[in-house]
Amino acid sequence: MSAPAELTSLSLAEAGELLAAGRGSSRELVEAALARIEATDGRVGAFLRTTPQRARAAAAEADARAAKGERRSPLDGVPIALKDIFLTKGVETTAASRVLEGFVPPYDATVVERLERAGAVLVGKLNMDEFAMGSSNENSAFGPCHNPYDLARTPGGSSGGSAAAVAARQVHGTLGTDTGGSVRLPAAFCGVVGLKPTYGRVSRYGVIAFASSLDQVGPLGRTVRDVAQLLQVIAGHDPRDMTSSSRPVDDYLGGLEGGARGLRVGVPREWLAGGLAPGVERAVREALATYERLGATLVEVSLPHTRYGIAAYYLIAPAEASSNLARYDGVRFGLRADEARGLKDMYADTRERGFGAEPKRRIMLGTYALSAGYYDAYYLRAQKVRTLVRRDFDEAFRSCDVVAGPVAPTVAFRLGEKTADPLQMYLADVFTITANLAALPGLSVPCGLERESGMPVGLQLVGRPFDEATLLRAARALEREAGPLPAPTV
Repeated sequence: MSAPAELTSLSLAEAGELLAAGRGSSRELVEAALARIEATDGRVGAFLRTTPQRARAAAAEADARAAKGERRSPLDGVPIALKDIFLTKGVETTAASRVLEGFVPPYDATVVERLERAGAVLVGKLNMDEFAMGSSNENSAFGPCHNPYDLARTPGGSSGGSAAAVAARQVHGTLGTDTGGSVRLPAAFCGVVGLKPTYGRVSRYGVIAFASSLDQVGPLGRTVRDVAQLLQVIAGHDPRDMTSSSRPVDDYLGGLEGGARGLRVGVPREWLAGGLAPGVERAVREALATYERLGATLVEVSLPHTRYGIAAYYLIAPAEASSNLARYDGVRFGLRADEARGLKDMYADTRERGFGAEPKRRIMLGTYALSAGYYDAYYLRAQKVRTLVRRDFDEAFRSCDVVAGPVAPTVAFRLGEKTADPLQMYLADVFTITANLAALPGLSVPCGLERESGMPVGLQLVGRPFDEATLLRAARALEREAGPLPAPTV
C-alpha cells in the first residue's frame, strides 16, 4: 500500500497500471484523492462539489471486478472529475451559474456514460466560467479558481477547474469543453496536457450548450498518454448527437511513441510576428528547435486570416449563446423568481437574477448580431471569415503535418488583472480560436517554464481533421525530450 501523497502524484496511466498489477486498490486511490481535495481545495477552488458516496460505491465495484480479473479498461477504478457542464444523473449540475442552481439532471451525458462504463470513478464536479464564457475562470457564480503554480494567478478558462485539479494532484484526469480554447488555454496556464478533438469526434449529448457550432469536449491529463487514454474511451459516434461523426476511431495509444522523425511542423509566420511575452516566445522557439533535433522539418506557413478570428468568434459565439441560453427562463430548470407579478416579469426577474455579467454581455451582443437588419452585416460576414480561416489551414496542411505555435500571448495573468477590460481578456484566445472556427483538433503540451515568473508555457499543435493520432505522437515526442514540469507546491 502506497502513501496517499504517492498515490495522488501518479499519472492516470500509472494509477491504472498500479491497479492492474494488484499493487493497490481503487478504494485507496479514491480516499487519497478525496483527502487531497479536502486539504488543498480551500486554496485552489477547483471543485464545486465532491461526490464521495458515489465514488466509494464505484470504487468498491471496481475492486470487486479486479478481484475477479474482470477489469473493464485501463481506467477501471481510477478517480476522475468533470467540468460542471456535463450532465450527471442525480448530481447537481450548474455550469457555474446561479440560474441552474439546484438543477439535478435525470440522465448522464454520453461521455459520462462512456467513462463510467470503462470503470472510471467520478469524485466530483469542477469549477468553470459561467456557461463556459471566459478565459480566466473568474466568471464562476461560485467564486474564482486559482492557479496551483501561483494562487494569485488565474488557471485560465473556461475549464480552469479541470486543469487546476489535475495540476494540483487532486485527480488523475478530467474532461473540459473547448469553444474558443477553453481546454488548451487552462492546460497551458497550469502546465498540463489538454486536447480539443475535431468537431464531431466526441459526442456533446448531455453537455450544456454554449455555442453549438464550436463546442467540443476534450480531455486533460498530466501526460500525453493520459489524454490519449481518455480520448480513446470518449471518442466515437453517438446517434443521440446529430453532429457526431460516424468515422471510425483511431488507435491513439498504438502510435504514441512513434517520435517526430520525418514530421513536417508548420510554423505560421503570423503567430510569431510579435506581441508575445518574451518568455513565452523563447519557450516556444526552444520547443520548435527540439523538434528539429528530433528529426522533424520546420516549414514556414501562413494563416493570414488569424487576425480576424477574434472578431468573427465574438459574433458567432454570442449569437449562438443568445439562442441556447433562451431556455433558462425559470420555467424548466433551476432558479425561478416566483415572487414576480406575472409570467413576463418572472422570465425577466429570473434571468436578471440568475445570469452573471459575462453571459448577459454575450446574450446582448448575440441578440443584436442576429437582429433584423444586422444579420448580413455581422453574423453572415463572420461566417464568411470562418470559411477563409478554414481555407488558410487547408493550404497550410499541403506542406506540413501539424501546425505549431503558442497557446497564448502570455503566461497565466493575475486574478483581476483583465476583468475590467473584456477586450483584453478576449485576446487571450487569439491563437486558439481559429482551430474552433475551422473545426480542427488542437492540443496544448507543456514546453517549459517562463524564466521570469516560473509559470508554465504551453505549445499548441493543430492537426488535420480527425488526425488526433499525429497530434498526440508529436506532443509525446516533445514531452519525452523535455521531461515533466516540477509539480506545484500547493
